[in-house]
Amino acid sequence: MNFKKYILAFSVLITFFHLSSYAQRDTMSLNTIIAKTNKFTHEHPYEKVYLHMDKPYYSVGDTIWYKAYVTIGLHQPSDLSKIMYIDIVSGRDSLVQALKVQVFNGVASGSIVLTQTLYKQGNYHLSAYTNWMRNFDPAYFFNKTVPVGNPVDNQVITHVTFLDAVKNKQQKVPTARILFKDAVGNPYANKKVSWTIDNDEDKPLKGKESTDANGYLNIPLGGGKTPVTAKNLLFTSIDLGNKKVVNNVFPLRSAIGEADMQFFPEGGDLVNNIRTRIAFKAIGSNGLGLDVKGTITDNTGAVLADFKSQHLGMGSFLLMPEDGKTYKANVTFADGTSNSYELPKIKQSGISLAVYNTKSDTLSLKVTANSAYFAQNQGKLVYVLGQCGGFVCYAAKTALQVPVFTAPILKNKFPSGIVQFTIFSASGEPLSERITFIQHNEDKLNLSMTAGRNTFAPRQQVKMQVSAKNKSLPVEASLSVAVIDETKVPFNEDAETTILTSLLLSSDLKGYIEKPNYYFNRPNEQTAADLDVLMLTQGYRRFLFSDVLNDRMPRIAFLPEQGMEIKGTLRNLSGMPIAKGNVRLQVPDKNFSVQTTTDMSGNFKFSKLVIPDSSKVILNARNNPQNNNLMIMVEGSSLQGISSNINAPDEILNIDSVMYPYLQNTKRQYNNSHVLKEVQIKDKVYEKKPGYQDFPELTGLSFADHTINSDRFTGCTNFAMCLQTMVMGMTYDNNNFYITRDYNAGKKTTPVAIFFNGMQVDYNYLNNVNPPEVESVEVFLNDGVSGINRRYQTSGVIEINTKKIPKGTKITQQQLADLFPPKYLVTFNPKGFDMSREFYSPKYIAPPSVTQRADLRSTIYWNPRLMTDKATGTTSFDFYNADAKGTYRAVIEGIDADGNIGRFVYRYKVQ
Repeated sequence: MNFKKYILAFSVLITFFHLSSYAQRDTMSLNTIIAKTNKFTHEHPYEKVYLHMDKPYYSVGDTIWYKAYVTIGLHQPSDLSKIMYIDIVSGRDSLVQALKVQVFNGVASGSIVLTQTLYKQGNYHLSAYTNWMRNFDPAYFFNKTVPVGNPVDNQVITHVTFLDAVKNKQQKVPTARILFKDAVGNPYANKKVSWTIDNDEDKPLKGKESTDANGYLNIPLGGGKTPVTAKNLLFTSIDLGNKKVVNNVFPLRSAIGEADMQFFPEGGDLVNNIRTRIAFKAIGSNGLGLDVKGTITDNTGAVLADFKSQHLGMGSFLLMPEDGKTYKANVTFADGTSNSYELPKIKQSGISLAVYNTKSDTLSLKVTANSAYFAQNQGKLVYVLGQCGGFVCYAAKTALQVPVFTAPILKNKFPSGIVQFTIFSASGEPLSERITFIQHNEDKLNLSMTAGRNTFAPRQQVKMQVSAKNKSLPVEASLSVAVIDETKVPFNEDAETTILTSLLLSSDLKGYIEKPNYYFNRPNEQTAADLDVLMLTQGYRRFLFSDVLNDRMPRIAFLPEQGMEIKGTLRNLSGMPIAKGNVRLQVPDKNFSVQTTTDMSGNFKFSKLVIPDSSKVILNARNNPQNNNLMIMVEGSSLQGISSNINAPDEILNIDSVMYPYLQNTKRQYNNSHVLKEVQIKDKVYEKKPGYQDFPELTGLSFADHTINSDRFTGCTNFAMCLQTMVMGMTYDNNNFYITRDYNAGKKTTPVAIFFNGMQVDYNYLNNVNPPEVESVEVFLNDGVSGINRRYQTSGVIEINTKKIPKGTKITQQQLADLFPPKYLVTFNPKGFDMSREFYSPKYIAPPSVTQRADLRSTIYWNPRLMTDKATGTTSFDFYNADAKGTYRAVIEGIDADGNIGRFVYRYKVQ
């Protein structure tokens, strides 16, 4: 891996003051710190994934078009991983779809069809990563909230608001006010509505009310023995008459909970007698920033500072802590409510780092030691390190001769992005840290795009000219472009996820970032100041220096993938491995066959395979002596656990109203293209499949969150082991399954209940299950109203159903052989690559005729494979407008071979 471009020139020694002699020898040299940091970065390089998508939200039946950019180091196209994964998770933490995508030269493209069988109206969490990235915190995966509407099958349009809490017997009980309307906007008046809140009680909160004359219904969110929490859901069922009942689900995340305030001293600590900038962040129950104002008072009641939020609930103030005093913030929120918060505890002895990032070409570092620390450490060495993406860009050392010293640093030492400055003691102990953001133009891919004019007609051809440059020189760049009808897809541009916000900002910061494109959309002094406050309030912990300097490296459990692999073991029926055995792999659909030989431990591996998803694969060990005494065991692949959506505040609560223009256009598209097809009806005997409804013990379970059908177990030799990698939304650990969201939160004491044909069993029982006999496995992330979890002290349910052969049914010899295939022959469907589809772009050459359908496209054009010429840095593309008039928006993003990234937006009118 070549990181030569990123090992920037840095100052190995910068003497802040004249050094004549040192009081003592340093116990860890600055060069050692640099060497250990560089060693860590080279052995554990950071990969990042960004997905450029054609739209910010979608509808059921739509197709998500995307291009993936996989980078390494400081955004160089990655050659480490050739496979990328995309998981789409529902709002109830259930895996809906998992994709495996082949990566070429750090890029990939594809599509995701939002079929009616898999997707319902709601908010989905899209996560993209490589196998190598799984070794590190999932918070650094690409994460995006994708709202999906459904105007076609949606007979009930809802809009929910949460009213201010009212006092009920000294308990605050907020109220959900829901408006129910039909598809054309008329209110459902005087309709019966049943509602339930899954508040984890033995008896969930529930009731039955009727809507008023205007279609409104008020539901109190409390009153039971157990308080309703932000994790609970509100379920409603409205009776429309004629035995027609429509269900809706409302998350209560933004209804329950109070506003919160957090404080972040610059440098990490509040140190006695050091004037410190303290940043703050006010967050509402919905996770979004709140406007606040207030005062800082000490324990005597004296007012020391006034403060006011400057952007999205964030701001800062200065405070000089004094010995023996405590401090609190008296906060008033925008709605008039108030609260008081204690400031962080004060360190009696310490050193603090401050960064001033207001000039265009230089940073200023200020290091301050209070009197107690200075007295104990005068003359001792202090190191300062500045790193970006793990690469050391700046290093300096000095003896602590004065309590306060400053140093200017040229910004051209650092690439664009987050820079972390750290002060170390002479022993290598990190003392104070501060992150800041560098914005350059010289390392940016400067993209431009023009159509030569600003106005076009409907269905008129548009020819776009594209240019890519870096430092005014033309470059070859891999680009993707999306053109949408902005009138049909309105959205807040500041809230966009872009290649700049993702690779430079959110991929390096932990936690939710509200409106990330605000800092890049129109950069100026104000956005730079707001971005600096964001740096003070957001977590940055790619690695801990204490771990790096003590050689505590992260455990590597997942290796980079250069291609798809299928591996396993060849054994005899007594379990002994077969050395030098022959194993053949066949993909019948692709007429592909390859053979390999096992090693001395009986292991075999087929590498660099390209197998489309859902393809049947056959492993055969017939070409061996005594093959009837042989069996093939295929090694399963582990799945990434489902983590909580860090971008949950981006979820749209009222999809029907917020996405109204887009959903109305989708409905017009459906009506315009919907043609009733002739259906030939044939009598067919209904064949009921085995399921949880067959067993009285499981009565009360709702619909399964996920079902694993029998074909998934084809080729499985050990049912228990196979199930470990197939159960979505659950994590296996030490002979138990756990709900993944609970497991990731540290709740490892409440396992999932396992049932086999309605009989409660433990995990070890599954080792005796014959995989070909399994009809299905049903997965429930909660137990509904069955009471199973209360009876067995469990959380979640897995039910294994076996195949049932009707009485008197005769089966053929071949059917019996298919049910019990020979051990030396394994047929299965591995998770293969999802194949990319081509975006259809119509061409209007002839004049429109009266028989032509209206062109109601919202995505006008999509091209993920645009490349500029290496010599000229230019390229072009063309497409035809749709029928709608209004503003069309073209967005182009991309990367060059040196890792320079860029984005450009172009608008034109259709009239």
